[in-house]
Amino acid sequence: MSLHEAVLQFLEYCELDRNLSQRTIRMYGYYLNFFSEWAQKNFPDDVTDVTKISDQHLRRFRLYLSQVYKNQYKGPLKRQSQNYFLIALRSLLRFLIREEVSVMSPDKIDLGKTRDRDIKFLTPEDLNRLFQTPNVKRVQGLRDRTILEVLFSTGLRVSELAGLNRDQVNVERGEFGVIGKGGKARVVFLSKNAIEWLNRYMQTRKDPSPAVFIRYKGKTAESPEKLRLSPRQIERLVDRYRITAGITSRITPHVLRHSFATDLLMHGADLRSVQEMLGHKNIATTQIYTHVTNPHLKEVHEKFHSGNK
Repeated sequence: MSLHEAVLQFLEYCELDRNLSQRTIRMYGYYLNFFSEWAQKNFPDDVTDVTKISDQHLRRFRLYLSQVYKNQYKGPLKRQSQNYFLIALRSLLRFLIREEVSVMSPDKIDLGKTRDRDIKFLTPEDLNRLFQTPNVKRVQGLRDRTILEVLFSTGLRVSELAGLNRDQVNVERGEFGVIGKGGKARVVFLSKNAIEWLNRYMQTRKDPSPAVFIRYKGKTAESPEKLRLSPRQIERLVDRYRITAGITSRITPHVLRHSFATDLLMHGADLRSVQEMLGHKNIATTQIYTHVTNPHLKEVHEKFHSGNK
């Protein structure tokens, strides 16, 4: 079996048997096809048979990602980004072993050690400046203020926000369910502010689109669904308001997700509850926020450091 055939079968397995989201399948396809193209250029004889791929090939590939490859938009890959390719290859090899294909053990692929993530979040002052930026007298500004409020209130990922439908969001109860990464369901909650702005925005809607957030510019939509804002469009509007608000560091919708989690923990929420609200599978993922939200450490510093005496 060639590497190309193995990748195709694995992607079919991800869709039919594992029922993964289309976005996840696309990312698996990107990482694996990237490796397949690299291997075709560097080891054309070996990739005709997937059983010939060895740990030496993988080591050469890791060196290529680390020392040679540069993304045309973002430059050299960070260690975590390099690991995404290796995680995809591990999954491919596990699938092939399950199919009784004699391939190298996925356990031989060690992920590169990463540094602690630098969590970027907005201060209350920055959040307030950001929220005040949209011109809510215009329908686009009202929509954008609502987007910012809902992102901060719920901690939704941008893809989850873009995929929201009107019949899905219970504004009266201030809560609704979403299906996140890996098909994991969770309940998210709307703050009083988010409910107020969502009500104001929805009252302006006369269109038939099922989407909560729609575009008002561009070509006339062929169908109501085509009006839906894309994740990329939401990312661009968040960055545009960041610039207008005078926030110097670049922010994305995910920074509002970080701000949501940080805000909860700083005000005393327990880690398990925040894990559930974020939809994290493992609490270790949620623990990345604790080093910036532990008020006890500040109390210890103020009490015992000689500079505070």
